[in-house]
Amino acid sequence: MEPAIDSRATDRAAEESLVDEGSLSLRWSGRVSLTPRILFVNIFALALLAGGFFYLDSYRARILDGRVAQAEREVRLIAEALSLLPPDDRTAEMLNFSRKAGVRLRIYDRRGRLVADSRALGVRNFQLRDPDKDGRAQDIARGLDAAIDTVVGNERDPLYRERAPGRGLRWPDVVTVRTTGGTAATVWRAPDRTPVVTAAAALPEDRVLMSTVNARDITQTVRSERFRLGVVLGIAVLLSVLLSLFLARTIVRPMRMLARAAIRVRLGRAREVVVPRLPSRRDEIGMLARALSDMSGALRSRIDATEAFAADVTHELKNPLASLRSAVDGLATVRDAGLRDQLLAIVQDDVRRLDRLITDISDASRIDAQLARAKFEGVDLGELLRALVAYRVDRGIDRDVRLRFDHDGEDRLVVLGEGGRLERVFANLIENAISFSPPGGTVTIAGANDGDLIEIAVEDEGPGVPEAERDSIFRRFHSVRPGGEAFGQHSGLGLAIARTIVEGHGGMIAVESRRDNREGARFVVQLPAGVA
Repeated sequence: MEPAIDSRATDRAAEESLVDEGSLSLRWSGRVSLTPRILFVNIFALALLAGGFFYLDSYRARILDGRVAQAEREVRLIAEALSLLPPDDRTAEMLNFSRKAGVRLRIYDRRGRLVADSRALGVRNFQLRDPDKDGRAQDIARGLDAAIDTVVGNERDPLYRERAPGRGLRWPDVVTVRTTGGTAATVWRAPDRTPVVTAAAALPEDRVLMSTVNARDITQTVRSERFRLGVVLGIAVLLSVLLSLFLARTIVRPMRMLARAAIRVRLGRAREVVVPRLPSRRDEIGMLARALSDMSGALRSRIDATEAFAADVTHELKNPLASLRSAVDGLATVRDAGLRDQLLAIVQDDVRRLDRLITDISDASRIDAQLARAKFEGVDLGELLRALVAYRVDRGIDRDVRLRFDHDGEDRLVVLGEGGRLERVFANLIENAISFSPPGGTVTIAGANDGDLIEIAVEDEGPGVPEAERDSIFRRFHSVRPGGEAFGQHSGLGLAIARTIVEGHGGMIAVESRRDNREGARFVVQLPAGVA
């Protein structure tokens, strides 16, 4: 049995739930299914890994900067070495340096005319590759290079083109060295998108030495690393997609199943719907499934109870209405004054009976909702029962029935609840005990506190309640009345209302035989102890 909850705590919980709902609200993503959202989150994480492609571009730039600096050092050292030789020996030594360094060396005079060329002299260590003769793999690699350059916004290096032998001053490195002295270097783009590095340094006699190298190894290194990263990324994307689909299947599929079941319940087919409980799942989805299953079961029970209550109300209203209809029909035909008075008495009795029945029905139908909104406070049942007994004695009790409240007052009988509703429970039990008590009998009300529970017992000296009837007397419209009592004096809802109130306070009510083995009934109410 669930404990009673203070309505103030309920209000606070409702406010917190509204805050939580606001904090969990989604704007644009709330309109997207879970499956693409899971995929997007995982693919987004992998997109960060894909940023490694752009990191490789910065890695390439650093390598190329190092190669430019190396080309400048090499051409300066070669120029210094050639400067120490006689002019006639420079050509042979230039070829030697060209073979060892793997570069093409050229010497230009002050007018930009070609004086010596290692390639023309037979050292063919500089050759540009024709992209039209490459395979599809190289085309794809160059396309990927161009795409990455476009994304990162790299400026394209100028296309490398050969100059005529007499057009040496069209090389920017040669012009720079002629103008400023020292060394100069430039990065070019070969037709196959590999870098070409030219560098120049001054020679004696106002000449310029220029080196040229196709740094194809830089491109191959970057493409090799990019391929490895691409393989890793592809495997990671495949695994991420598969894991995302698996995760989406384990989350989305059961949620859709539960949503369809909830829709069928909403459409009014609650009895035919079986909400899956997913007992094998111990995660939040399993908790949700079991909560929805329990909720649909409670809803089904509430619907059945409502239908049964409506049927019972219809049955209970038909009896006084039939009696009232017969009496009214008789008034139209009876002329005898005595008979008319009897019929009018029947009409008045049936009207009072209907009024009492409708009042109890209304109270019984609204009591759950009223208890849910009630503000529970500390109620001293000792004081409540003492005042209730005194009031009932002052009104007078038929057949000399005596009321006695046994409580020494040392243990406070404090519970959390609504005083008016609890007073009605014990008033019903006391009236019930009085009606069943024999003339001169005693009704005893006793209270006890064991620390966790407050127990109130109401005992009478009547015929008692048969064991087979001890559960059914708490049902609506079930009434077992003492012999000689006029029919219709009770609606049969008193004990049902009492049980609803007690259970709404987190307690229980039951009937049993007297513990002293004497004839009579003993009604026991147990409620959780509260704080004074």
